[in-house]
Amino acid sequence: MSEEPITPLERQGSTGGPPAPRFAEGGPGQGPRPFGPPQAGGARPPLRRGPRGRYPPRRRVCQFCVDKIDAIDYKDVVRLRRYLSDRAKIEPRRKTGTCAHHQRALSTALKRARYMALLPYSAEHIRLSGVALRG
Repeated sequence: MSEEPITPLERQGSTGGPPAPRFAEGGPGQGPRPFGPPQAGGARPPLRRGPRGRYPPRRRVCQFCVDKIDAIDYKDVVRLRRYLSDRAKIEPRRKTGTCAHHQRALSTALKRARYMALLPYSAEHIRLSGVALRG
């Protein structure tokens, strides 16, 4: 009597079909679940697509390219102030529409203007209170 070795599939009692579920009905192995409370009738909430209202949907163009400005002057405070947030942070390209070339020059000009005390490093209400509110 020659016995053949037992394969892992025979040991499990499976013949190559889908694997048995690891968890009971409704366990973690049953796939993704919708966020929030369950809907009536078991329907999932509709998926949201596209931007979620953070920034305007239309494509913005670089104002420096439109005005054909080669070098950004750090002394042009009126123009530079448009690229600072209300907390005196440098606005990102995706919000202002500035091209990569001018965004690099803009950040350098803003930092130079801050160093020369033409622009603030932080917002005035934060400087006066001395405490940055989080929330």
